[in-house]
Amino acid sequence: MDTNFSDDFLVKGKFSIKKASTEYKGKLTKEEGEQLLLNEKEKLRELQEKLYSDGSQSLLVVLQAMDAAGKDSMIEHVFGGVNPQGCNVTSFKTPTSKEYTHDFLWRHYLALPQKGMIGIFNRSHYESVLVCKVHPEYNLSEKTWKSVKDFDDKFWENRYESIRNFEKHLAQNGTTVVKIFLNVSKDEQKKRLLDRINEQEKNWKFSAADLPERALFEKYMECYETAINETSKDYAPWYVLPADNKWFARVAAIQIIIDAMEKMNLQYPKLSEEDREDLAKAKKQLESEK
Repeated sequence: MDTNFSDDFLVKGKFSIKKASTEYKGKLTKEEGEQLLLNEKEKLRELQEKLYSDGSQSLLVVLQAMDAAGKDSMIEHVFGGVNPQGCNVTSFKTPTSKEYTHDFLWRHYLALPQKGMIGIFNRSHYESVLVCKVHPEYNLSEKTWKSVKDFDDKFWENRYESIRNFEKHLAQNGTTVVKIFLNVSKDEQKKRLLDRINEQEKNWKFSAADLPERALFEKYMECYETAINETSKDYAPWYVLPADNKWFARVAAIQIIIDAMEKMNLQYPKLSEEDREDLAKAKKQLESEK
């Protein structure tokens, strides 16, 4: 039975969102998947420790999805076993007035992981070519543009180019970029939104603003398809994961992240001869204590 799915969802060539499965789960049962996730979490913990001690590289995981696709729970279940000192999660909401006084990438630069760290973007710089493409009037808050008529094809081409350049710069300077889109179906999203309404302990998750955005589901899918095709590159690839089964999406995601970290060729620091001598002296001194 195939239990490694890390390469199955890598975007290669022209991507069609209509052809991308939302419910694939391989031949695994839910119980098998949950056990596999536990096993993989131990590998991730070890790799994160090596990343931190190596200190020469960083990892940026970009998570994008529609509402209720499972971004928050994926972060909890996939990264729950790593040392919190070596991992940082940033959730990007509507830009603040200060953030609007800078270019659209500025706030994302501020949140980038330093060397030795894992950074997770819960939503990201891609909101500028997703929600801001569905609602182009939002771009007017940047105060650079005078009218929605300014947001023509050339405007969006420039945005994609800026994103590609941003990610290429990161890759060239020691940051491995992994981008994951959780592909949830409209029917499954409806089910999860209803769960938030019907289950009292989930009421806090529901927002009335979710429904107007849901009405634009197909438009969002078009924007995702375009953004993925424009920006999935060797230095910053996109992975489109079936997300109707949360447990399977988590297994696939952790395997993708583990594979990316293994390719970093991380090493524990090697001690110099002088350091080894000091270590031997320290050992001798400690062992001689009474």
